[in-house]
Amino acid sequence: MSGGKQRNKAGYTVRNKVKLIRGGKQYFDLLLRMINNATESIHLQTYIYDDDETGQQVAAALKAAVKRKVEVYLLTDGYASKVMSTAFISGLVEAGIHFRFFNPLFKSKRFYLGRRLHHKVVVTDTKYALVGGVNISDRYNDMPGKPAWLDFALYVEGEAARELCILCWKTWKNYPMNMGLTPCELKEISYDDIPDGGSCEVSMRRNDWVRRKNEISSTYVEMLRTAQSDIVILCSYFLPGGFIRKQLSYAAKRGVKIKVIAAGMSDVKLAKYAERYMYSWLLRHNIELYEYQLNILHGKIAVCDGRWMTIGSYNINNISAYASIELNMNVRDTLMAAETEKTLLRIAEEDCIKVTKEYYLHTNNVFKQFSRWFSYQFIRTVFYLFTFYFKHMR
Repeated sequence: MSGGKQRNKAGYTVRNKVKLIRGGKQYFDLLLRMINNATESIHLQTYIYDDDETGQQVAAALKAAVKRKVEVYLLTDGYASKVMSTAFISGLVEAGIHFRFFNPLFKSKRFYLGRRLHHKVVVTDTKYALVGGVNISDRYNDMPGKPAWLDFALYVEGEAARELCILCWKTWKNYPMNMGLTPCELKEISYDDIPDGGSCEVSMRRNDWVRRKNEISSTYVEMLRTAQSDIVILCSYFLPGGFIRKQLSYAAKRGVKIKVIAAGMSDVKLAKYAERYMYSWLLRHNIELYEYQLNILHGKIAVCDGRWMTIGSYNINNISAYASIELNMNVRDTLMAAETEKTLLRIAEEDCIKVTKEYYLHTNNVFKQFSRWFSYQFIRTVFYLFTFYFKHMR
């Protein structure tokens, strides 16, 4: 088969190979291999791109690709990637890389107002893709003496990569009214090397309030409403809004065993205090809670009944639901989901502290509870109002 896509009734493409990729060396080795093997096109879109050692290494690979006559498009968020120096950006452009920042609704010298380009996606040659929570920065790579933050991505080969390529083009062009067909749609691609018996169902899911996309939020609601036995969630900034909390409580009342793996340490301390304010609510609703101890947790994955899963950039909080452009991939494949669930349960067992009611009471006091309550109320208010930042300074 070549050209046209195969879809099932639920809108999933079916000719795909997938693999769970852990952040750090495994992720960046694969990313560089994808870039080095590209022969036609590369789309890289990310929230954070630092011009540190990892950023320089990726940039060198992108520049080498341009020399091979590969078309390279690099889109980064206008807030989080402003740390890139002018010299670094000039080097990218002079090498022939198509580069631009994702524009906010408003910006000035010191302020930034508008939604974030929070998704992280790489697509090469319209056939191979990486989607997850991994940014281009030393923090997400295994550096000497500094292991990477805990994160994951999904490697996709097949029809879903074509869908992602189309999305990258539309995002790059900022969705013009008269865009027409993208180069991905015009290209004939064979998927004959992905046999029907060895393929799995994959679907792209987005959240973007400007374009009224609420697909990832709906995925989590679907999981909570339809789960028969268990749900395992790994989430870096776990602050579910009121509606998701209701679904969590309803699922738990139905007897669904819910495990949440949250960060033990965080790069956003206010968010961690706010998360811990919610612990008493989670424990009251019989939701098992674990805090990751080895490093900062940054991944975003959920597995339902060991049968299907979602993975990407979406955190379970209102900023991902209402203020950011997010991208997840849903996978319906029992082997993939079961293996991912085993990975998450192993992390919970070996690398986490289980937060029991006794542990929570032992580590809590009046001062901490007030700090957590204040953090929770402050962050919830900010999430509901708008996406607003002071200019990100070096």
